[in-house]
Amino acid sequence: MTAFDFARRVTNVEPSATLAVSNLASELEAEGVDVVDLSVGEPDFPTPENIVDAAEDAMEAGHTGYAPSNGVPELKDAIAEKLQGDGLAYESDQIIVTPGAKQALYETFQALVDEGDEVVLMDPAWVSYEAMATLAGGDISRVDLEPHGFQLEPALDDLAAVVSDETTLLVVNSPSNPSGAVFSRAAMEGVRDLAVEHDITVISDEIYQHINYGAEHVSLGTLDGMEDRTVTVNGFSKAYSMTGWRLGYLAAPDEVISQAGKVQSHSVSSATNFVQRAGVEALENTDDAVDEMVDAFEDRRDLLVDRLADHGVDVAVPDGAFYLLLPTDDDDQAWCTEALEEAHVATVPGSAFGTPGYARISYAASQERLNEAVDRLADAGFLD
Repeated sequence: MTAFDFARRVTNVEPSATLAVSNLASELEAEGVDVVDLSVGEPDFPTPENIVDAAEDAMEAGHTGYAPSNGVPELKDAIAEKLQGDGLAYESDQIIVTPGAKQALYETFQALVDEGDEVVLMDPAWVSYEAMATLAGGDISRVDLEPHGFQLEPALDDLAAVVSDETTLLVVNSPSNPSGAVFSRAAMEGVRDLAVEHDITVISDEIYQHINYGAEHVSLGTLDGMEDRTVTVNGFSKAYSMTGWRLGYLAAPDEVISQAGKVQSHSVSSATNFVQRAGVEALENTDDAVDEMVDAFEDRRDLLVDRLADHGVDVAVPDGAFYLLLPTDDDDQAWCTEALEEAHVATVPGSAFGTPGYARISYAASQERLNEAVDRLADAGFLD
């Protein structure tokens, strides 16, 4: 058999921890085991009907061929209008529509990070940031938010100690996956001050923007000095329950669009034509459905926090997204594996996000299943 000599940039990347948990859960389910799966970062609501109808109408109208690589004009215009409503000064030609926000992030890393460039992540950080930086050849530095209750504002001195004139890229994700933290305006202004001082480009990953329980959402690109150094990433998967549709976007200065557009044109070509037409409908006519979903997530968060407190487990209460971090023992990977095998509850180890000693719980599940999960974990001794 041929001995393949694989590229180090790929062999240095670990498989997705969330997919590994999902695969094990699927194996148990295939054996007939009832698994309460709290590992998935996916809303459990159907895509709103008006969006589905818009996609069907677009297909019937013949929008099934290739789309312009950076996105159909109608969607780019709708995204620009949305961003301008948020206070961001992007025009439609400063937007690339991508097959999912993950692709938008990947293209940004590929366009901005060269071999040996420093990328700064704030832990806990979404699992794919590290992999994307590694695939681009970057070197990673990390700032630990765990001692500060997963909040950025009290950790600004720690961040200042890490970033320097040698830093190429800083990634900010608010609301956060996996903690659900929403970073304050003072925190974002602190990031702005450091980015300007050291001439750093910042990715503002805002995919959970609309899943917010009353905290102020501050978009970095709206702050003075950040317009020309921010890449704003967002998408449709979470707010509109469109995970399988694969639709996202990045908005950035012209120079970034020019380079990231090359990556898109030579890789995925474009986002799907008729899906982009449905994206216009999502932005323009779906606010009520989004609000109903967010209200349900907030009720589930409150239920889960209260149920855990009943068992003496205190957690940092998330202000956004649909995750919380549950304290475990030091070996969180073993804890999650045993919780799945013994209690049949699937979670994701915090170490996958750079924060060992925790398990990420997704409360994108019914209240009935959340209650069942807490009962199972408690009965099996995982909440002692």
